[in-house]
Amino acid sequence: MADGLYVGMAGAAARAAQLEAVADNLANAETPGFRAARPAFQSFMRGRTDKVSAAAVATGIDLRPGVTAPTDAALDVVPEGDLYLGVELLGGRRGYTRNGHIEVGPEGDLIIGGNRVISAAGAPLSVPPGASPTLDEDGNVIVDGAVADTLGLFRVDGPLERNGPALLTLGPGATAEAIEGTLRIGELEIGNVGSLESTVAMITAHRQFETAMQAIETYRKMDERANEMGRVR
Repeated sequence: MADGLYVGMAGAAARAAQLEAVADNLANAETPGFRAARPAFQSFMRGRTDKVSAAAVATGIDLRPGVTAPTDAALDVVPEGDLYLGVELLGGRRGYTRNGHIEVGPEGDLIIGGNRVISAAGAPLSVPPGASPTLDEDGNVIVDGAVADTLGLFRVDGPLERNGPALLTLGPGATAEAIEGTLRIGELEIGNVGSLESTVAMITAHRQFETAMQAIETYRKMDERANEMGRVR
């Protein structure tokens, strides 16, 4: 019966990975710029037996756009098309995001989620301390009626890696190119997975997890009975 136990354990582990991804999606359904995690499953033949085990082999990132919601805030933006805003991470690395909720830091830095926004020229973007900048559709940062700088907009090609709910970095072989683009002002793009969808997925995955656990318990009891019969003989 050991083969049955292994199959049940593999199924339970795969569903546990799915539950973790779905829980993250549900928790961030309203997070601006959030990109959902989608686990990928694969079946394996164990040795020369006819037993098939399932496993979660990878978790991909769903890059489809999310719905947009009006905020009427002067520094809330949605990049048009498939473009990303760029931010500077610790150590000088660069991240990319569809979270367009921009704030002005105490020193005048434009920041998204605590990271400094990158300009079209590739440098961290700032305005004079105390200034109240606005943005136009071309990404220009306007202070006192004059253009102070321009937001960087980037097209990303290749695999991406998640560094937080709404922050992506380049994976192996991926590239990012600064291009001209436009913004929608006074809106934010919400997560690309709905609460209802995630709730249904969680219920389904939880039931499948419970089924796998029940299978494990059934095989365990069958093993115990087989061992008892062996001792009686």
